[in-house]
Amino acid sequence: CNLSESEEIKLTMLGVLPLTPLVATLCIWQHANAFSSPPTTRAAPSASLSSTARNLFFGDYLPLGIPVLVAKDKWDTSRRTKLKERILSLASETKRGLMATDDQMEEMDGLFSQLEKLNPTVNPITNKLSTLSGDWSLDYTTSGSILGKGGSPRIGPIIQNIDTAALSAKNSEIIRYGGIINVSRSVSAALSPVNGKLTDVKFKKFMVGPLGFDAPDSARGQLEITYLDDEVRLTRGDKGNIFVLTRM
Repeated sequence: CNLSESEEIKLTMLGVLPLTPLVATLCIWQHANAFSSPPTTRAAPSASLSSTARNLFFGDYLPLGIPVLVAKDKWDTSRRTKLKERILSLASETKRGLMATDDQMEEMDGLFSQLEKLNPTVNPITNKLSTLSGDWSLDYTTSGSILGKGGSPRIGPIIQNIDTAALSAKNSEIIRYGGIINVSRSVSAALSPVNGKLTDVKFKKFMVGPLGFDAPDSARGQLEITYLDDEVRLTRGDKGNIFVLTRM
């Protein structure tokens, strides 16, 4: 389209003119406005913003930004998928982290941090639209005590249930003692959110098989939920451990 000298100067100052496709899009948008709006009489120059400037700042520039936002969203989704695939693959290779080498732990830490930056859920604990509640399976952690490193093996999934409405949590597992006897264990806890993604944890009751006993008052901790979508959750504990969980 034909741009006046003043319009060219304005577009150049905005950094638009050198980008030919963007100029073409702007011209198409201007022509569309011409067909969809009744003709107006060009006003005499004044101290206020010209029609072109008003369009650039408040209207016509918007279509130029929409494709950029769509492209970024697609890129983020693709990146999340690839990161999650590698994280879960590495979690499986290392037996939930139990057999992880130093190099594998370093790789997982890097992948973990990258995925955290693409977290699609704001305030996962307090957000009413959050999908945090439900059963989650622990796929990877750096906590040797939770994995039973050097002790009795964990059989089957290590499960964490979270109920944001009741502000409660429960961890459960099955442990094989002496290589022959499987015993279920669980611990329930109360959650006290500090903010939208960090919560204090007060353990309430331990169960070993049919036997139960109250947790000591010192049995406390914190959990920070740094990533959450419909499939995967990333959490950091107050002892510096990381946790990768998948929805069951």
